[in-house]
Amino acid sequence: MATYKKRGSKPKNTIDKEQNLGAGSTTAEVFDTLDQTASRTEDWVIKNQKYIFVIIGVVAAVVLGYLGYREFIAKPAQSEAMNDMFQAQKYFNEAVNATEKDSLYTLSLNGGNGKYGMLDIIKEHSGTQAANLANYYAGMAYLNLKDYKNAVEHLGNFSSDDEILGALAKGGIGDAFVQLNQPEDALSYYEQAANLKTNDYTTPMFLFKAGAIALELGKTDKALTYFNTIKNDYPKSTEATTIDVFIGKAQAGK
Repeated sequence: MATYKKRGSKPKNTIDKEQNLGAGSTTAEVFDTLDQTASRTEDWVIKNQKYIFVIIGVVAAVVLGYLGYREFIAKPAQSEAMNDMFQAQKYFNEAVNATEKDSLYTLSLNGGNGKYGMLDIIKEHSGTQAANLANYYAGMAYLNLKDYKNAVEHLGNFSSDDEILGALAKGGIGDAFVQLNQPEDALSYYEQAANLKTNDYTTPMFLFKAGAIALELGKTDKALTYFNTIKNDYPKSTEATTIDVFIGKAQAGK
């Protein structure tokens, strides 16, 4: 006959407890496993607490070090670099709109009136975003001064997520390779520039340049694809105004 155990009553001893849980009971096995795991974990923590504290300390030091670096070193360094670059950037902007450009591009590169040029910024403020941007300005200055090898070097050292600047840098390298009579390299960089980030300004510009080089290289199918993309996807772009002529040339060359 089954017996009823009152709620709250306890087994008199360990043997009674084991009998109540039942020999081979799944619940008992789970409890035993949890107890053993907890015990082993506690033993491991006690035994290795010195190393645990060291690891925690290292992680904390890295996090605090990064925050401190960003706040007290990186930010002030970036601010100083941008201040130092102000005059060189001013020379560059003046050169873009000037009739006599070469002297201003040279000043932008080398500095003037005791102020840094872009090359100084790259050297003295290495690792900052200002130095990265200075590579773009330097590359474009060299491109305008017809120093194409230095243009490729500096534009290649520039990196940006900006959809305009990033594409212009890639396209600038393409322009330099055209002048260096390396059309295959030029085509590759024009394609990178066109595909980097889609927009209504740089995408049709570099699709057109890619198409023109592809046509020159006898890659008429590729050229036709680029020209048709301009016609269909960028009908309001400057490049689209004469694109039918180039489509005709590509079709004739097939």
